[in-house]
Amino acid sequence: MASSPSLTPEDILAFAAELADAARPIARAYFRTPLDIVTKADESPVTLADRAIEARLRGLIEARFPDHGIFGEEMGVKPGREPGTGPVWVIDPIDGTKSFVTGLPLFGTLIAFLDGGAPVVGLIDMPALDERWTGLPGQARFGSEPARTSPCRSLSAARFFTTSPEGFSGADEVSYRRLTAKAALRRFGGDCYAYGLLASGHCDLIAETGLQPYDYMALVPVIRAAGGVITDWSGEDLTLASDGRVLAAATPELHAEALAILRA
Repeated sequence: MASSPSLTPEDILAFAAELADAARPIARAYFRTPLDIVTKADESPVTLADRAIEARLRGLIEARFPDHGIFGEEMGVKPGREPGTGPVWVIDPIDGTKSFVTGLPLFGTLIAFLDGGAPVVGLIDMPALDERWTGLPGQARFGSEPARTSPCRSLSAARFFTTSPEGFSGADEVSYRRLTAKAALRRFGGDCYAYGLLASGHCDLIAETGLQPYDYMALVPVIRAAGGVITDWSGEDLTLASDGRVLAAATPELHAEALAILRA
C-alpha cells in the first residue's frame, strides 16, 4: 500500500476486525430496545446506536492511526495527512437502520480501508447474527471459511436481490424492472447482508441506487475477492465520487448481461 508502506492488508484487516468486535456489543445493547429515533434529511432514521458506534470506532482509529482520514455516515469526514489520496477509513455504524429499528436482525456494520482512493480491505459484520464477511486482495472469508460466489452466468438463472423496489424512480425504475423481469427469482431486503450472501454463493445479482460511499465501499473488496464483480451502472469502478448506483454479480458474464440491460 503506497501510502502506508509499513502496513499490509492483513494488518489492516486485523485492526478492522478489532473495530467490528468493539461495535458488536454496542449494537446488541441497543437492538430491540426503546430507541430515540430522529429523521435525517434523506428521511432515513438515525438512532443513539448509530452515533455511539461511530464515535467508538472513530476514537479507536484516531488512537491507532492519527494521520488516517475517516469518512463516517453520522459524523462526516476527517481529512488525513494526504486528503483525497492517503489512507482513509470508511465506516457505516449500522447499515440497515430501518431493519434495526424494527427489530429485524439483518443490519450490519461496514468497515472499509481505502488507499489512494481504492478500497483495499472490506468487512461486513452482522452483530445480531454473529456472522462476518471479510475481503482483501485474493482472499474473501465468511467467518474462518473461504467465501466464493456462485457460478451463475445467465440472468435467466439468477437469484436477484435489492433492498427495496421503492428505491428506484424515473429512468432507474424502468431499467430495474426490465432487469428483474428476466431474473429467475427476486428477493427484497437485507441491505449489506445481501452482498454477503452473494459473496457466499447464495444469491447471484444485486442492483441498487441511492447508495453513499459508506454503504458500498466495504462491499467491494469482499465481492471481488470472492470472485464476483461490483461496479456502478456504467461498469466503472466504485469510488468515493460514484453516483450511488451499484451493480454486483457473481460472475463477469452475468455482470455483463445485467449491465447491458441497465444501459439500454
